[in-house]
Amino acid sequence: MVARFEDGEEIIENLINIIKKENIRASVFYLLGGITDARIVVGPVDDDVRPPEPVWKEIVESHEALGIGTIFWHKDEPKIHFHGTYGKFDNVKAGCLRDKGKAFLIMEVVIIEIKGINAVRDLDAATNMVLLKLE
Repeated sequence: MVARFEDGEEIIENLINIIKKENIRASVFYLLGGITDARIVVGPVDDDVRPPEPVWKEIVESHEALGIGTIFWHKDEPKIHFHGTYGKFDNVKAGCLRDKGKAFLIMEVVIIEIKGINAVRDLDAATNMVLLKLE
């Protein structure tokens, strides 16, 4: 499946809407295009994973974006895990897009459904994060 997000559209929200509408239970997806007004996690404060304290970075201006993610469901909601690179001029960041992010000009999305597996996201007690679980 291929989608196009227009300038100013929320990326994660639109992606979740597509996944729900099409009832896709497991997928990998690619994003390519422009992004702005976004928050990414660039790593934990330290290497203690019980639970990790995220370090947040803001993407305020338009940036080029390229990345890959997965979608698996946690209970009744699809959960996205997306890592990408974001660059403007010589300033390049890499991280996990969370919270928010808007398309700048255009964001192209390619969603590839994965069939024949039983995978979900479930709460991991050690990290207090919703992580991939293969059933």
